[in-house]
Amino acid sequence: MRLISLQYEPIVRAALIEDVGAGDITTESCIPADARSTAVMLAKSPGVIAGLALAECAFHLLDPDATWEPLVEDGHRVGEGRVPIARISGQSRALLTAERVALNFMQRISGVATITARLVSLVEGTSAVIVDTRKTTPGLRILEKYGVRVGGGRNHRIGLYDSVLIKDNHIKACGSIGLAIATARQNIGHTVKIEVEVSTLEQVAQAVEAQADIILLDHMDYDQLRASVALVNGRAVTEASDRINERTVRLVAETGVDVISVGALTHSAPAMDISLDFND
Repeated sequence: MRLISLQYEPIVRAALIEDVGAGDITTESCIPADARSTAVMLAKSPGVIAGLALAECAFHLLDPDATWEPLVEDGHRVGEGRVPIARISGQSRALLTAERVALNFMQRISGVATITARLVSLVEGTSAVIVDTRKTTPGLRILEKYGVRVGGGRNHRIGLYDSVLIKDNHIKACGSIGLAIATARQNIGHTVKIEVEVSTLEQVAQAVEAQADIILLDHMDYDQLRASVALVNGRAVTEASDRINERTVRLVAETGVDVISVGALTHSAPAMDISLDFND
């Protein structure tokens, strides 16, 4: 997955509109219109850099002639200290006005990439892959899911439109797992996968019998996960979810599941500490 300007430019533009409003009164009242500056963007906490194009976009929307020089690429891991990650030169007013929006995007997406990389490293040596969920910040989903990919994870469905995920309330409304899967299969294209959420071994057996493509094992302990994987026996992709964190993710991976979905990658990622420092 990669970001293209068609996806992120409207999001960055909207963020600038929100922040600037009728104008940056601080900058406009004390900075001459013809002043020019150079600044460096610094990563000040360890992590994985992601979202450089978003910061560049914020500056270029206010100063199209600004010179943007990335010093690292998305996916670069930084350690402790003040690590330069980009340099920007242009109109002083534009740099000051775009600063917070540029940093907000960088801090958020780099934070997502960092927590993802940490969980991916914890399951190394197993067959499990780490994926995200739809528990994203409204309006920022495509950016946060990009951060997951930069951190070494993979994306679950992007929205409600790209795969079928039959959850407990769908099953209750439809009547049974078998009926829900059969009905869905009659109404979707042949390229669309069907996933069903289950929480008991009996439901796992029903999902296998109904030929679900993916079985989401929810609210299960480690023994139940192992038993479910054995019962499925390769006839469907197995996915574990619910309360996955740094302490539990390795234990979940060792049960043999194929996929581990983690909502915290996007809904609870701490922001990475990044600043913009003007040269004297």
